[in-house]
Amino acid sequence: MQFYVTQGGVVYKTDEAHQILFSPHNPPQAQILTRSDMAPQQSLASTPNTAETGSESNERRLTSTESVTEKVSEDWPSDKEKEDVETCSAMPTSAVDDYPDGGFAAWCVVFGASCAVFATFGLVNAWGVFQSYYQRILIPETPISTIAWIGSVQYALILLPGIVAGRLSDLGHFNRTLLISSVILVVTIVLTAECTEFWQLILCQGVLTGVTCGMIFGPICAITSQWFQKRRLLVFGLTSLGSSLGGITIPIAARNLIDLIGFKWAMRVVALIELFMLTIANLTLRRRLDPPKQTGPFFAWYDFRKPAFSVFLLSGTLAFLGITTPLTYIDLSATRVGISPEFSFYLVSITNAGSGLGRISSGILGDKFGAITVAGPLTLLCAVTAFVWPLVTTKGALIAVGITYGFCYGAYVTLLAAPVMTMGDMHDSGRRSGTFWTCMAFGAVVGTPISGAIAQATDGFKAVGCYAGIVLQSPSVLDALLMCPPLGSCVIGAVVFLYLTKYLMMGSLRGKC
Repeated sequence: MQFYVTQGGVVYKTDEAHQILFSPHNPPQAQILTRSDMAPQQSLASTPNTAETGSESNERRLTSTESVTEKVSEDWPSDKEKEDVETCSAMPTSAVDDYPDGGFAAWCVVFGASCAVFATFGLVNAWGVFQSYYQRILIPETPISTIAWIGSVQYALILLPGIVAGRLSDLGHFNRTLLISSVILVVTIVLTAECTEFWQLILCQGVLTGVTCGMIFGPICAITSQWFQKRRLLVFGLTSLGSSLGGITIPIAARNLIDLIGFKWAMRVVALIELFMLTIANLTLRRRLDPPKQTGPFFAWYDFRKPAFSVFLLSGTLAFLGITTPLTYIDLSATRVGISPEFSFYLVSITNAGSGLGRISSGILGDKFGAITVAGPLTLLCAVTAFVWPLVTTKGALIAVGITYGFCYGAYVTLLAAPVMTMGDMHDSGRRSGTFWTCMAFGAVVGTPISGAIAQATDGFKAVGCYAGIVLQSPSVLDALLMCPPLGSCVIGAVVFLYLTKYLMMGSLRGKC
């Protein structure tokens, strides 16, 4: 079948339209049409500038298009991989190009996405208050590093199912997955109220809560990306604001309710909050694009042939080895330096409030300057804050650290998904983003337990602050921290790979990316 590609008011003819559609070099204003679609384009087809005329200028344009096709083919996967993803060539590309970028339905999706993130990442970001309560009251005989595995598993599993949830969304099963996962999550929180031992907590609050949150959160960025293009990063900021609001509301509610009505009823109230937010999400969230008629594999192996994708994935994995450490332990570290528990638990909410500011600000700046351009310096500041955090001992200084760290952390996680959305076709965004989140889970799962082990071994958090920034090539983490000079930095290393990703995508460190 012959295709016609319109760009800049000129209609090109090519038999390789699907290559242009799927290529990372795809011109952002290109539109692919079949011969049957040409009727509405009569104004173009009737002009001397169309591909149907035999003019010399049109031959040059056609030659230009063929050269673009030839260039794209160099980066295209093998024939077998083409068969897996060659699905969108039969779809009307105008549906992909015509982003609403606003309107009642689009903003309802953003509101529902924010509610879903409130109920998932907001709950996970509140882990610090539970870590402190379990350590001091519920299971005080359990080592701190062991308790940390609950939060670490929870945090990793909110990312790990992304590949399954994203692919199910691409296949048209998003709303079914959302409904089933919402019901299981609410039931799991009610069951957590009955837990009294470590193995029960890690099963309910760690595994079940993490998996169900991951099945809800996994496709969220891909869903909202279908509705917005020009203001996509602002929408990501508004969506992730739900995480900050949840991270503010749930710790304060849980900590105060535990003192008033006990742990069991406090968790039941948290379950009611989750039920309310997830009900809104189920009523408002939906895909804009129809799922492809053909399907490929769940795991997009060919994405790893793109250097930018692989390097960006490495950057995110490095960052998640240390970037969540202060958020997990800032409450407990404050009590170690003499801050009263009645105030220390508010530090988790203060940190999440700072992250809310970072999410909105980074979304606005990201739309103007580019996601990686904005994320780089803020992620570097996050690393500096991780080093400073264990050294402060006063209430005011801890508040300042919490706000600064929260701002930078919120900016980083808000901008994290944006480059992934631009590394391929929008119809396949669920699988691609799911692959990204799933791989990053391996960094998240080990970060906080290592921090807990270091804190227990050194009886403090100064070495933990070093770990949050430092990766050391030594068999013994403790010996490395105490005896060896740092050989690198988790978060600083992540910044380096961020800029390397930008260079691979643009061929330069300048410009919007």
